[in-house]
Amino acid sequence: MGLIASVNHLLNFVAPAFFMALGLALCARIFKQNKPGSQSFIAQVAINFILGSLVLLAGLWLFSRDGKMASYAALVGLSALCQWVLSRGWR
Repeated sequence: MGLIASVNHLLNFVAPAFFMALGLALCARIFKQNKPGSQSFIAQVAINFILGSLVLLAGLWLFSRDGKMASYAALVGLSALCQWVLSRGWR
């Protein structure tokens, strides 16, 4: 596999984590869940993206293949929990 194909596979692997992070941060901003003291928009996207990528990587390691629905369910659940913490939802 060449360099371009490898980069394409990597980008396609982390794309669900990126778009989930972007969507969560946008929805938090739209629905006014960003309370005083919460992280900035870019920080929310970056933290959610890193967490989501780690979840997908753990799913790849655990199941030995990509694209399992359990990995995507864990991505959604942990990203939502992370966004709740970043938005200080307990206050």
